[in-house]
Amino acid sequence: MTNSHTQPSHTPRPPMTPLERFLGVMEYQPVDRVPNHEVGVWGQTMDRWQAEGLDIHNLHWDWFTGEEHFQMDPREYIPVNFGMMPAFEEEIIEETDRYLVKRNARGIVTKALLEGTAHGTRASMDEYIDFPVKTPADFNALKNRYIASHTGRYPAQWEALRVPGWQNRRHPLVLGRNCSTLGFYWRAREWMGTEGLSYAWYDQPDLVHEMMEFVADFTMAVSLPILEKVAPDYIFINEDMAMKTGPLLSPRTYRTFIFPHMRRLVDFYKSHGVRYVVVDTDGNSEPLLPHLLDAGVDGIWPMERAAKDQDPNFLRRKYGKSLRLWGGVDKREIAKGKQAIDEHLRTFIPLIEEGGFIPTIDHTVPPDISLENFTYYMEQKMRLLEGRLV
Repeated sequence: MTNSHTQPSHTPRPPMTPLERFLGVMEYQPVDRVPNHEVGVWGQTMDRWQAEGLDIHNLHWDWFTGEEHFQMDPREYIPVNFGMMPAFEEEIIEETDRYLVKRNARGIVTKALLEGTAHGTRASMDEYIDFPVKTPADFNALKNRYIASHTGRYPAQWEALRVPGWQNRRHPLVLGRNCSTLGFYWRAREWMGTEGLSYAWYDQPDLVHEMMEFVADFTMAVSLPILEKVAPDYIFINEDMAMKTGPLLSPRTYRTFIFPHMRRLVDFYKSHGVRYVVVDTDGNSEPLLPHLLDAGVDGIWPMERAAKDQDPNFLRRKYGKSLRLWGGVDKREIAKGKQAIDEHLRTFIPLIEEGGFIPTIDHTVPPDISLENFTYYMEQKMRLLEGRLV
């Protein structure tokens, strides 16, 4: 297969480093193949695959950083703690043989169903009961847990022991682990809850404006010591601000409360050498994409296919090359078997040829995907990434 992005199979390019490969795809340049990235699996999936013959104890399950068994490309995440320091003291409020009610380290009270939990993964979402912020006074108290200068936010002796390797890397370097660099909607939702925040846009606008300004200032202050020593290749801003049919806030609300500070944050990162800013959000975030692009965001992930308007081919036609696309592989199709996998992966050939697209399953792998189907998917995906899938 000959295409304009990956090299023809009869004239292969010399192997590239994972960093060269990543940057080439992001800049729509020819590469030896597109990066092979995935995200991870449910704990229940690990148990299923072990029963189907996989030695789960010899695998590295943090797939954001790669997995040699499945030929994934390595990435490295700078371990910066953007969370509360000190965190809330965890408190068990009620416990039975079926469920657990507790206040967690973020100050949120949840009720969790214990049945079906595997390797730390719940079989169902927790019920959220209470949140730490309801009033401006609550938020003022909470800010004392976000002291940016806390030395425990960084690895021990990181300047002497880690910076030389980061500066001479051959793989993509990312600021913050997955779901560590929380964005504006995500943090406010953790502080107030989805319902509380939905009312606060209208009932407590001054408080919400203060929250958004604080998130930007705090995130920049924590990032700065690292950025003064090394320029990461990208950063994920984790938002999760949409559901299946659309965002959890209107474009107008986003523009009013979040956009000015998102633009300020993106400008800060890029002025300090970060190449790309990518937003992580589930659901249908499409109505917010013009505002993200206007703020300087380069890409989105994971393009959850069960949600409206999350077909990467549709998004590329609408937004062009200004929006890089990661994810977009429908987990439901992978569960159906070989024919469905092949048909689904073929739909991505134009995007692979064009560039600016890194396909991954559109979230962590659920237990309805067998080891056989996932292995076949990874084999066929490699053919896609190399420009050999027809």
